[in-house]
Amino acid sequence: MSVFASDFLQGKVAYISGGTRGMNLAIARAYGKHGAKVVVVSRDPTRCAEAEATLRADGTDAMAFSCDVRDPTRVAETLKATFDAYGPIDIVVAGQAGNFYSPATKLSANGFKTVIDIDLNGTYHVFHEAWPFLRKPGASLLAITAPEAVKPLHFQAHVCAAKAGVNQLVRVLAVEWGADGVRTNAISPGPIEGSWGMANVASPTPDLVEMIRRAVPLKRWGREEDIANGALFLASPAASYVNGIILEVDGGITNASPETPRYQSTTDMEADPRVRRKT
Repeated sequence: MSVFASDFLQGKVAYISGGTRGMNLAIARAYGKHGAKVVVVSRDPTRCAEAEATLRADGTDAMAFSCDVRDPTRVAETLKATFDAYGPIDIVVAGQAGNFYSPATKLSANGFKTVIDIDLNGTYHVFHEAWPFLRKPGASLLAITAPEAVKPLHFQAHVCAAKAGVNQLVRVLAVEWGADGVRTNAISPGPIEGSWGMANVASPTPDLVEMIRRAVPLKRWGREEDIANGALFLASPAASYVNGIILEVDGGITNASPETPRYQSTTDMEADPRVRRKT
């Protein structure tokens, strides 16, 4: 049962990039179940169709569009289509992400650029192109960032750089756009059980799963609903004076000193099973 009033988003319009799976789809479903009309976008047309069907099965008035956030023209087209169908947009979530593990010595220029383009440039494109279609005052922008924005991690030079940029973009837009009544915030999720990132990027072994659990001060993995609840809060009237924050929904792991492998050299790092061999 939700702690939020079931209809507090009635009449609102939400647009969510990367919204066809995982925690972003959980956010989309939560918004829909609380009354919002919802549009989700991602690159994969099949996932778009599946997500739209899931949202409609929930009873949500929803649409989905195939869109690569690295293309600002296509992003603008999907935002205009949202506006044309539903009117001014109240909530924009930039949730797309790209990631893989690679020691910096083996990280190609293209691999680095790809994550910057998806995570940082994509967030900028979504927010920038949304501006003409936002409800002003009253709109809420939400980026999905990560602890890597503030915590250096092995094999994550590209992600750390991209997410640090996302955090600063959020803070700058909060300052610039706040006068128009547009709030800009971010959620930084901790390790989320069953998430795409953990299942397909970290490739956790049972030992790694337990190591991560022990590293979280709350001693449990997060759930997608934890992230969705944070997104509901930031879209709610309860957050009407919240602007420019990075909400860490992470069980406290950003402030902890997690167990990390003690590598003796970059050669040792490269033997880690999480490392993707082609970057």
